[in-house]
Amino acid sequence: METFSLWNGAYPGAQTEEPVLTYYPAFLRPQPEKPEKRAAVIIFPGGGYVGRAKHEGEGYAQLLNTFGVSAFVVDYRVSPAVFPDELLDARRAVRFVRANSEKFGIDKERIAVMGSSAGGHLAALLCTYRGELCGEGADEVDQEDYRPNLQILCYPVICSDEAVSHADSYHKLLGDDRYVDRDSYSPDLLADKDTPPAFIWHTAADSGVNVINSYRMATRLRELSIPCEMHIFPYGAHGLGLAAGDDHVAQWGELLRRFLRLFGYLG
Repeated sequence: METFSLWNGAYPGAQTEEPVLTYYPAFLRPQPEKPEKRAAVIIFPGGGYVGRAKHEGEGYAQLLNTFGVSAFVVDYRVSPAVFPDELLDARRAVRFVRANSEKFGIDKERIAVMGSSAGGHLAALLCTYRGELCGEGADEVDQEDYRPNLQILCYPVICSDEAVSHADSYHKLLGDDRYVDRDSYSPDLLADKDTPPAFIWHTAADSGVNVINSYRMATRLRELSIPCEMHIFPYGAHGLGLAAGDDHVAQWGELLRRFLRLFGYLG
């Protein structure tokens, strides 16, 4: 593991905590004649935009390493920071990996993002929000494309619709003033033809984030003819991560491996 400052110490927005990215390299068999550039997944742990759950960061990175995929876990800013700081950090993470792709041995065109709960909202927002953000464009890293090639959403917060929304996450991200315009930050409403393919999983019994969030995101992607694989498990609490104590839900990890292989991310 190696940890890097996303902004090299001088970051835009709220000076609350320095955003960092931790690299979990996947070591493949050496190929001295033709070194292989690996796919990468950039991970945004959940935590309601007030924290970051370790088991939805490091645990996922270690799983992806077993697939032969390099992983990066992002400690993005959370409350009291508000939008656009979280999205600035997310965009910067993708740009940072692309800018350093030769150093890391990463294929710039095989970069996925992954997030759980509110981290899933951040990953989906990164894939769908196209507006310019104040503070971007300060250096060469920011000249890289922030748009990922694939998205992996684990029991994600998606909808701004208060009937099914996780309102606390939206409040923490947007603050009271911007909350009234929350539809402008709802990935299911923002998705367009350039949104990357998605792997989504959720449990129907999730009492923390309504499963309808995932259904609506998948429905919108279907309307746009964007490939989407979704798995809804009947039982299971919110925030399961790898679901090590639940053999049925835990199969999502193997399903993800097959999905990544389908899209050419496993070598």
